[in-house]
Amino acid sequence: MRPPVFRPSGLRIKSPDILVAESGADLEGNGLKRSMGLFQLICFGIGAIVGTGIFVGLSDTVAEAGPAVIVSFVLAAVTCVFTAFSFAELGGAIPVSGSAYSYAYATLGERIAFLVGWCLLLEYGISVSAVAVGWGQYLNELLGSLTGWQLPAALSQPPGDGGIVNIPAVVVMVLAALLLVRGIRESARATAAMAVLKLAILVLFCVIGFSAFQAGNLSPFAPESVAGITSGASLAFFSYIGFDAITTAGEEVRDPRRNIPIAIMVSLGVVTVLYCLVAVSAIGALSADQVAGRPAALSLIVNHVTHSTLGGGVIAFGAVVAIASVVLAVMYGQTRILMSMSRDGLVPRIFERVSPRTSTPVANTWIVAVVFAVPAAVVPLDAVMNLSTIGTLAVMAVVNLSVMVLRRTRPDLPRRFRVPLFPVSPVLGVGFCLYLMYGTGPATWLQFAGFLVAGALLYTCYGRRRSRLGAASQDPAPQDPAPQDPASQDPAAGADEAGAATVSAGAGAAAREG
Repeated sequence: MRPPVFRPSGLRIKSPDILVAESGADLEGNGLKRSMGLFQLICFGIGAIVGTGIFVGLSDTVAEAGPAVIVSFVLAAVTCVFTAFSFAELGGAIPVSGSAYSYAYATLGERIAFLVGWCLLLEYGISVSAVAVGWGQYLNELLGSLTGWQLPAALSQPPGDGGIVNIPAVVVMVLAALLLVRGIRESARATAAMAVLKLAILVLFCVIGFSAFQAGNLSPFAPESVAGITSGASLAFFSYIGFDAITTAGEEVRDPRRNIPIAIMVSLGVVTVLYCLVAVSAIGALSADQVAGRPAALSLIVNHVTHSTLGGGVIAFGAVVAIASVVLAVMYGQTRILMSMSRDGLVPRIFERVSPRTSTPVANTWIVAVVFAVPAAVVPLDAVMNLSTIGTLAVMAVVNLSVMVLRRTRPDLPRRFRVPLFPVSPVLGVGFCLYLMYGTGPATWLQFAGFLVAGALLYTCYGRRRSRLGAASQDPAPQDPAPQDPASQDPAAGADEAGAATVSAGAGAAAREG
């Protein structure tokens, strides 16, 4: 084992060996249990990806790109594929819950890692809030199909679209939190069942859509030319957000070094093919002008083709299930990233506490649910959707950089999966991320700059001072403390000492090996 590399301030780098050792390596650690198999992990990935982006966001993408929405989806998928290669290699080499945050900590230093975690908070937080809002729209569609009655707009629509308080958004967040705190086994089973169901619903939609396919609906193919395709790709990218959540299960999946890379590639491949089929069948069945900007677009198309509300009701049911599974998976990913950051001392300790009864971070889960239920209920999210997209793209660019840095600094690290065509693939991954970031527009770049400044200030004022790696670097070889009465020890202080001891023990072991 190699020691952590101690550098001044935010340039501190944490050794992959220490990250893996602290997480319990390939065994169970930190109170978490390895309960997920490969199939459940693939379903978890699909559950994290397929949701609002295709069921709700398709109409917005069509409004930008027209029938060329198909190209926009492919462009967004290509961006994700290159980055997925990097996530797969790093997820197999460093199987921990921190995902991109931990990978940046092991390669680019503590300050960059904190900003990556800050961006992940944006990605997961805004996306889960937006997904919860979309759930309410399809719930109303389902209620209308089944009963003819719908929730009033004031209680079911987002602010700005006639809503005051979005009650369904709060309900789905609370339901997801209740399931997550029960245990990862129960959550994984529920996610797997929902993933299979929503894939079946989307396949059914494709069958219905292609039965009414009209080639004339594809002309003019790109009314807004390349600019429209690029803008559409930036929006379509939101439909793929979530595959990185697979790596947050690094401490709760069996044989993570093998299963994480496989799950990433399989889930992303299945979703990409399905998205392209959905886009082609949707525009073939109904013209782009009729789809653009329409809520619950898939139900609208099925109703148009079948001349009945029954088919639209089936699609609405699938969307309700699909979007609920995204809320569940994304909320899970957010809690695990915060747990990793808390373990390093960069956020408060409450986020790392795991219940011995359920083996889940209960307090962490409820804090995340409450904090992100509020904006889902009362804040217009349209203005910050692009901010979530650019933050996610920035994280993915960092992951591509991390895989290149780690190949250079730790060529000896065991890797069950290696990025093909290295270093071309990660370089292309960075390039595609920057290209889609450019498509978000100047206003979004200004918002993102302000967001990063706020994150840098938070790190300077809190994270840098409380970093456990920083504390270990100041006293890398502490004397053994005098025996104390366990009953008189302060639990919080004990947690601090345990965290510093873990890093110091790893450094000492490496020194002895050297």
